[in-house]
Amino acid sequence: MTYDVIVIGGGPAGLSATVALSRALRKVLLVDAAEPRNAPAEGIHNYLTRDGVPPAEFRELGRAEAVRYGAEVIDGEVVSAAPGDGLLGVTLADGRRFDARRLLVTTGLTDELPDVPGLREQWGHGVLHCPYCHGYEVRGKAIGILGSDPMSLHQAQMWRQWSDDITLFLHTAPAPDETQARELAARGITVVPDKVAEVVATDGSLTGVRLTDGTIVACDALVVAPRFVANAGVLGLLGLEATGNERGSAVAAEPTGRTAVPGVWVAGNVADQMAQVVSAAAAGLHTAAQLNMDLITEEVQQAVAGAQRSAASSR
Repeated sequence: MTYDVIVIGGGPAGLSATVALSRALRKVLLVDAAEPRNAPAEGIHNYLTRDGVPPAEFRELGRAEAVRYGAEVIDGEVVSAAPGDGLLGVTLADGRRFDARRLLVTTGLTDELPDVPGLREQWGHGVLHCPYCHGYEVRGKAIGILGSDPMSLHQAQMWRQWSDDITLFLHTAPAPDETQARELAARGITVVPDKVAEVVATDGSLTGVRLTDGTIVACDALVVAPRFVANAGVLGLLGLEATGNERGSAVAAEPTGRTAVPGVWVAGNVADQMAQVVSAAAAGLHTAAQLNMDLITEEVQQAVAGAQRSAASSR
């Protein structure tokens, strides 16, 4: 079978696009590597009517909707992708090959975390990064900010909205200047110049950090700034490279989701580092509508060409 669209990546953007395209009566195959970025989190937030839903449950609900509208959903890793015979083909790690008129890549991103012992084990629970995703859950608690760059001072002021017990561990961030120091002090934010040597946990729960001098500073949550690196391996096979800076990378695309490679589209975190679950889902819907219109335009052109050929042959 030749599909209208193969969607690669089964997160919020991919699932949303698959549902929208299936409702548009397109033949859609969703290929999902089943490695969701938000798997460590206990629940998603700021998604109206879905607040607190565990990521795994959200994923299963989305898959069920896609299948209900006629999409095919399979687990698998895409290891190659290339154009051929006017189509775009993908091959999975198990050898299966599929062809489609269009590819929509929604493979998301990977959070590259600071290299501090014990930190990764707490990711998504005691170690957080987004105040809008997790701030409410740690409101009023002792929150540490692991400094990494000048933006860490901004992070400290942001998280101060949710708690009056904020400690900024400068770690690798530059020391605040006179104005910044005055602003931090005015908001009651403690600044610790030492580096963090280890994240400390008891019975699986974060309890604090150990500094390089051995001092343990208690805190209930630790905020970090990951590098947001696009999962662009499939796109690289098609000639699209992610571009980035010290904060991460993303794949360039038009606002519609169309990329520079004909027939290849993107949506969600692979193209937008800051998209949360609800905005990634919205991006999937938006791109699906634009992609469907692209298919319609192609079909109109084919119909006109066919009519012209028929008219010419009947003369």
